[in-house]
Amino acid sequence: MRLLYVENYGCAANKADLEIMLALLARNGYSRCHDPARADLILVNSCGVKGQTEERIKYRLARLRPLGKPIIISGCLPRINLAAIVSVLPEFAAVLDPLSVDGIAEIAARAEAGERNIVRFSNRPPLKPTLPKSRLNERIEILQISEGCALNCSYCSTKLARGDLFSYPPEELIERARRAVEGGAMEIWITAQDTGAYGIDIGLSLIDLLEGITSIPGDFKVRVGMMNPMYARAMLDGLLRAYGDPKVYKFIHIPVQSGSAKVLKSMRRPYSSSDFTEVVRAFRESHPDITVATDVIVGFPGEEEEDFEETMDLMVETRPDIVNISKFTPRPGTEAYRMGRIDSRIVGYRSRLLTKLCRDISYSNNLRYLGRELRATFAEGCGKQSVGRLENYRKVIVDRSDLVGSSGLVRIEGIGPKGFRGSLVLERGPLEGSSRGDGGPALKCPIPRSSSLSFPHPPS
Repeated sequence: MRLLYVENYGCAANKADLEIMLALLARNGYSRCHDPARADLILVNSCGVKGQTEERIKYRLARLRPLGKPIIISGCLPRINLAAIVSVLPEFAAVLDPLSVDGIAEIAARAEAGERNIVRFSNRPPLKPTLPKSRLNERIEILQISEGCALNCSYCSTKLARGDLFSYPPEELIERARRAVEGGAMEIWITAQDTGAYGIDIGLSLIDLLEGITSIPGDFKVRVGMMNPMYARAMLDGLLRAYGDPKVYKFIHIPVQSGSAKVLKSMRRPYSSSDFTEVVRAFRESHPDITVATDVIVGFPGEEEEDFEETMDLMVETRPDIVNISKFTPRPGTEAYRMGRIDSRIVGYRSRLLTKLCRDISYSNNLRYLGRELRATFAEGCGKQSVGRLENYRKVIVDRSDLVGSSGLVRIEGIGPKGFRGSLVLERGPLEGSSRGDGGPALKCPIPRSSSLSFPHPPS
């Protein structure tokens, strides 16, 4: 048995790629270990979306290098910025992109045989739904429904790594989901670079796929990943109908990025802030407790004060529950990399203003949950705590370790900007029961036991 040490970075799709590689390596005699010094092989599944993440990965590669082990770097970074890897690890064993995960076993064998600087890049992905997987959490199936993207945003480096849209066949995806449910999965995470674009290259739509997955017998929940506003708006009626299925978490992630038409045009984002507003309004009318998540980039080249104020106004108008705020960082190979930069002090100031506003909005939104008794699905654990998801995918922590794999009613007793703390009211079997009330965002586990979970005033 060969020992494998793994580090993973990035999105759910990257995690799904890692699960495939782990299964293929296990078939070839590898077993995971938690000490890189004991490993025969090191695999770093990288992300290259943000400069900060790249720097963290470079730091880790520099720390792993003195161990003298063959190091394989997979994920998006090799195609986005191979020079960054070479700068800290010139003698890397191999790099491979997300379209080449099916070749990991061969590459591992070559790396252990002493080969170095192997580069494996592909132009077309394998049929990932048909490949074996070793799920990191046996109760959660990450279902990658497509590869790549149909857009060409001026700042996005992911397109450089994952390419153009390639939708996987629906029959393969539905069969993968069916096998996962039969194997004990409680949640199906539908993920892609843009779930809303699914099927436009093969004459289908996300709605068709959702209907097929929710028709699978069994007790499970479906979380739909990020979709861009114009796709959500184009199929709004069908989406609202699909979200009416009790198996679908009432959670929608729609990245607006900016409230300014000028900035959106410079970003090459083909929608308006009013498209975003329309989608949010329609979902809240149809599903009052829907969790709305969005992304915002602060300090994009050319963003002036009035552009930033339009973004602030949009947040006030739509009151999203979760806002992932990123300071603009230029990525090599993108159009925005060549654009002029805004003073970092201005960007930092705007980021702080927006962060405070969104925290206050989130806290205000969350107040309505205090004291309610709501159904939670417990698919994850963390130490002595069970991590549950409400019907709208809000995270709730219960101080019991024995709830994982079940569902039940919880009373919400503490709130924070990123999640709730609760206590069990009524325990049931897997995915049974109902809510006394309605019900939801994500936070890291565990939630600290502190007054910040029930502060009497909005956080400063």
